[in-house]
Amino acid sequence: MKRGKDMPRKEIIVICISNACLLLLLATVGTSCKTVESDAPKPPFRYVWAKAYYLPPETHKESGYFALCEGKDGKIYVGTAASSQNSHLVEFDPDTEKMRAVHDTHKLLGLPTTETGYSAQAKIHTRNFVGPSGKIYFGTKQGYKSDEEQEKEKRGEKIPVYEGGYVFVYDPKTDTTENLGMPMPLTDAMIADGKVEGQGVIDVTADESRGLIYVITCEEQHWLLYDMKTKKYRELGPILWHQPCTIVDSRGRGTVTTDEQRIARYDPETNEVTVDELMVGGKTMKEAVGDQSVAPDWRVTRDGKTAYLQYMQDPRIFRIDLTGDVGQPVIATSLGHRLEGQSLDSRFGISIAPDGQVFTVTGVENMTGFGERSLHHLGRYDPTSGVMYDLGVLAIKNPDFYYENPRKNPKRKHIAPGTPENPSYYGYETLPDGTMTVRRNCLGTIVASDGTIYITVLYPYTLLRIEPEDYAF
Repeated sequence: MKRGKDMPRKEIIVICISNACLLLLLATVGTSCKTVESDAPKPPFRYVWAKAYYLPPETHKESGYFALCEGKDGKIYVGTAASSQNSHLVEFDPDTEKMRAVHDTHKLLGLPTTETGYSAQAKIHTRNFVGPSGKIYFGTKQGYKSDEEQEKEKRGEKIPVYEGGYVFVYDPKTDTTENLGMPMPLTDAMIADGKVEGQGVIDVTADESRGLIYVITCEEQHWLLYDMKTKKYRELGPILWHQPCTIVDSRGRGTVTTDEQRIARYDPETNEVTVDELMVGGKTMKEAVGDQSVAPDWRVTRDGKTAYLQYMQDPRIFRIDLTGDVGQPVIATSLGHRLEGQSLDSRFGISIAPDGQVFTVTGVENMTGFGERSLHHLGRYDPTSGVMYDLGVLAIKNPDFYYENPRKNPKRKHIAPGTPENPSYYGYETLPDGTMTVRRNCLGTIVASDGTIYITVLYPYTLLRIEPEDYAF
């Protein structure tokens, strides 16, 4: 991957003339406005500067997932997780930089909004899908057992059962949410089959033109179809693999990756589901990436003919041709590594910009000696040139965005979160030059219609905003 070492960087240079200091601002791309001292350590990488926004604390417990999208109204919508309690959909207005909760799951369902435990609709873990109508489709799943519930189980006591997740549709035009019910609730037949809980929802994708909604459940990854006319769900058949998502190709076929790394397609015209091999470099995708490559994450181009796919721990990015007929292998092409290094981690960090450029966020073990833990890089693949660029390491413009600056006590980055010594910045690290960077997981990534990049980060639960001029070169 090209590192772009010749990329311009914005610095404030101090020039001393007869005891007077003249500050010269070189207004090019790339860093925050701060004085660079001559004896400050220099990072061995370029920074990509982001502004951080703390999501409303009443909507989460410092976490959320890849529930991130731009609405047709230009606002950003983020799903949250208040594990063992509730979940919300939060609206961020880029113009005013204000946030508000537009959906409260438990309030809508008439459930307690206080701590309820494992049975709570505790996470919006789906990729927020925006239909042509502007409606936003998402779902909920279970969270984690509370400490009290875990103690009860140790004593042999029963805890409330998770009945299943819901599918919701939020309409920004009316500021209302429609409940489409549980796709796969716990039933007597499931209990007889040895199941102990209903299925949560991990993905919702709408094909509004055909009146269809594709739903993927968790923890077993069933693939279901919801008919908007009959308002009924039915299972399509193939079992999928580790938090996948449905895309709709140029021929209107709902398309997913299966548990065997094959391609399953549902054709509304024939009402048939087919499964074909996904091949790359003469091998099946399963042979190419192995059994340990989890979290298949892909996005489809606007014309529906191509998808870009990556896995959480595999360094490669793949281009997939979606135009082929059923009964033939689906062909993928490896575009090379999106980043070099060890312990790669990319959690649903791929997005296609309006101009077709493919952006990805990948964490890698920090082997530079400049800081600890991991570094999260923003990468860009150019389909025209076929080149992958490393745009730099994520850095925070406003490190005091929460309520306490860890630079006042660098040891805090080693202390467990939730303690008085470290109440906030578990997900971030301060580097030797005083720059705050992401040390934990980046989750969702999108490129908005104006080219602005948004990323969600854990602990504290944060929305990062990267303006085009801050990553361009």
